[in-house]
Amino acid sequence: MAHEYSEYAYVEAGTIDVSELEPLDPTTEKIMKDEFSTGFKLSLFYYVFIFFIPILNWFASDFAFSRMWGGMTYSWFLTSIVAMAMAFIIAYIHTSLYEKRLEKYDQSTPSSMKEDERRKLG
Repeated sequence: MAHEYSEYAYVEAGTIDVSELEPLDPTTEKIMKDEFSTGFKLSLFYYVFIFFIPILNWFASDFAFSRMWGGMTYSWFLTSIVAMAMAFIIAYIHTSLYEKRLEKYDQSTPSSMKEDERRKLG
């Protein structure tokens, strides 16, 4: 099946040795480290919130299972509505920080380097 494709050089799965790849340039490496740090912190914040809900159910069950409007409990409200809103907010924060980081590193690179990168992309 894969041997039928002739318009590009097919590379079989598992034939690329990671140790033979070129190292990342310093800017890309810094961006990736910052991205990992940001993603880890935001994920940790979300997991702490999600872990907080069963703790709330266990230790403050009177509050957690008391009714809000329409029969919805506070525990269910936190699990469904607030957790979904947090996911959107975390995604927005992560995206905006990533764009700011790219702008910062884009400004710090020489203009001739930017032109070379544009030529490669275009």
